Amino acid sequence: MSAFQGLLPTDTTRDVRARGAAVARQVAVLPVGSFEQHGPYLPLTTDTLVACAIAGEVAAAYPVHLLPPVTVSCSHEHAAWPGTVSISSVTLHAVIGDIAASLRRSGVDALVLVNGHGGNYVLGNVVQESAARGERMALFPAAEDWETARERAGVSTSLLTDMHAGEIETSVLLHTHPELVRPGYESADFVADDRRQLLTVGMSAYTDSGVIGRPSLGTPEKGKELLASLADSFGPYFATLTGEKGPRL
Repeated sequence: MSAFQGLLPTDTTRDVRARGAAVARQVAVLPVGSFEQHGPYLPLTTDTLVACAIAGEVAAAYPVHLLPPVTVSCSHEHAAWPGTVSISSVTLHAVIGDIAASLRRSGVDALVLVNGHGGNYVLGNVVQESAARGERMALFPAAEDWETARERAGVSTSLLTDMHAGEIETSVLLHTHPELVRPGYESADFVADDRRQLLTVGMSAYTDSGVIGRPSLGTPEKGKELLASLADSFGPYFATLTGEKGPRL
């Protein structure tokens, strides 16, 4: 399987029109990832790959328009590691706003942001402000959706401990892109649950390797179940945005 299979949608204009004609309100799904360090065994594109995997599962199950990912976002806390690239929160806010406005002009008035990077705090503000303007937007998955998925998949590490390049991300990539997971995750576990100064001092104050979590516990089976659970959790979001339950495809 190509490393980039599933990252870019392959719809034609005919596909988009046919899907739009079948629903009362059209919904687009935008994966938002990052380009940042994920230890010595996961690629810089990990968050983008995870966001695309989630969005792909959603698009396979619900009548939504899948968009190509935003691949660079707010990774400033990882700046100590080479390869990490960031844009400002103002820029990310503007990019999402422009995409949403463009979609509305073409008749797609609901947008779901599938966030793969915990540092993209501004996405919550984007959705909050959009709702205040009467626009339809959602941020997915919520922490509760991740917790449900963690329990269903049998992920041992808590969401607090599984902060970066840990059991969840390693499992998803072992399932979707195993060729991109390099040796070393089996012995890279590192726990740093007290990170209250993270935004002030950055990740490098808490980990030398860039890892915080237990990647050694990752398996492709857990990755598959995580994604299946998240697809199930998307149902209420779809219903809220469209006003209808909408059958899974």
